[in-house]
Order: sequence, then structure tokens, then C-alpha cells
Amino acid sequence: MASGRLELKRLQKQRKPRKVVLRKKKVKRKKAKKRTFSFTRHIVFPIILMAFLYGSWHYRYAIYYLVFQRVEKSENIKVANLTTQMRIFDVLQHHQKKDKIFGIDVSHYQGKIGWKKATKIQDSFPISFVFIRATAGSVKTDRKFKRNWKHAKKQNIIRGAYHYYRPNENSILQANNFINTVKLKKGDLPPVLDIEDIPRIQSMNKLKTGLKKWLVKVEKYYGIKPIIYSGESFYNDFLYEAFPEYTCWVANYNFYVENIDKDWHFWQFTDKGSVKGISEFVDVNIYNGTEKELLKLTKK
Repeated sequence: MASGRLELKRLQKQRKPRKVVLRKKKVKRKKAKKRTFSFTRHIVFPIILMAFLYGSWHYRYAIYYLVFQRVEKSENIKVANLTTQMRIFDVLQHHQKKDKIFGIDVSHYQGKIGWKKATKIQDSFPISFVFIRATAGSVKTDRKFKRNWKHAKKQNIIRGAYHYYRPNENSILQANNFINTVKLKKGDLPPVLDIEDIPRIQSMNKLKTGLKKWLVKVEKYYGIKPIIYSGESFYNDFLYEAFPEYTCWVANYNFYVENIDKDWHFWQFTDKGSVKGISEFVDVNIYNGTEKELLKLTKK
């Protein structure tokens, strides 16, 4: 029994205590993402952002109009689509910052105008001047001319009269028609010769001769050099070099043209303007100067 105990003690001494091995938890390390070039992130997005910021600044007046100032549709006046309204406001606001002044031109196509209400374009920009159609061809008189001529003066708007030239009719008879219809007073704008059509029965040289006869006769009668009105293409192709000494009034409705050309004295940039007191659309014009400069053109 005693020997058994001694043997057990001997065996216990020979046993080595087991080492407890603690297993380390494997820590998963996140692999660092390699920074790679992204065309969309590094090129496309910055370009889009810059374009957006530039567009927002460039068309800030149009955006302002869209949010705050748009002309409300009314049964009494025509209002263009929103894109056209925004362009009109943007062009006018831009030129107002440059001290340019604005006007309209009217005829019997605008119907009976409420002149007391007709004070602002797009309900925002003062009307400083107006051109009124007086005559067309050798015999026609605009049926609203007398009324428009009289009431524009009452409203203290600088007024001017224009003649629609018919290229296939006698130029002197056309000049006489205008002279017999329009009586200019001090402060009125020079007579306007509106030429837009290519002749059917004569050459362009003969047309230019006829235009010159009209201009000379009218200038001699009123003592003031007339203004020539036409579309940009017609003016550039046929009138620019032939009549360089005359004040020009150019029509260009191109949506992407935003500034008056330095060679244009007047710019008609849209035929979709809205004016209270006028039920139809109206042409809108910018004068390339201040009101003080415009007054220098008027009859003394």
C-alpha cells in the first residue's frame, strides 16, 4: 500500500504541467483601396458643376423672372411661352444695366391701344419711345395712326412715324403719301423707312435708287435725316454699304443673340413682347444709348 503511494508521487513529479495556449483572434485588416482615376468623378462632374454655376450666373435675370416676376396670363393681353418671356426679360435687364432704353413699335395690328396703361414692357421696363406705322406704299394709311400718334404724345413718350415701303410701287408717290400723313413736331424722332422685301419687277440697283429718292425727298421736307429699318440679313446684304450715313434700325429675333451690335442704333429683338393696354403681341426695341442721346436724334 505504501509502495503504491510512493509510485503515484513519483509519477506526479514526472508529469509536466500543460501550458495553456491562448489562440489569438485573427484581426481582419481592411485592405486599403487603391486610389484610381475616375473619368466621371474627376472630369465630367467638375465640368457639369462649372457649367451649372456659369449658366446660373449668366441667366440669373431669367431665373429671377421665372421665380418672381413672370407676367401672369390675362384675358386682356397676349403672353408668350415661358421660355420666350424669360429671354425677353433677360435681354432687357442686361441692357438696362448698361443704361440702354427701350421702346415698342405699333400699327393697327395691335388694335385699340389703352395708352394710359401702356407704360411698361413685361410689366417691368419703362417704355421710353415708340415707332408708329403711318403709311404703306403709295396710297395706304394705317387706320390707327392718327389715334396712336396723338395719344403717344399725350403720354410723353418719344414718338416716331414709319413708312412701310413697297418695292414695286413708285418711290416719290410713297414719299408723298408719308409727307401728307405725318406732321412732325419738335421732339419727334426722324421718319423711318421700313424696307424688308426684295422687288419682283425690278433689280436691286433700281430698288436702291428708289429708296434713295424716298430718303432725299423726305429729308428735304422735314429737315431731318431719316432712319432705315430692315431685317439683319437684308440690311447686311443690300443696305449697309449703300446707305452708311443713315441711322439703322435692325430686326434680329435670334434666340441666342443677347447683345445689341455696336453698329446698330436700334435693335428689334422680339415680336412677342407683352404690354398692358395692348391686347396683341408687340415688337420690343432697344436703343443703343441713353435717353439723353436719343433726344439728340429728334427734330429740333
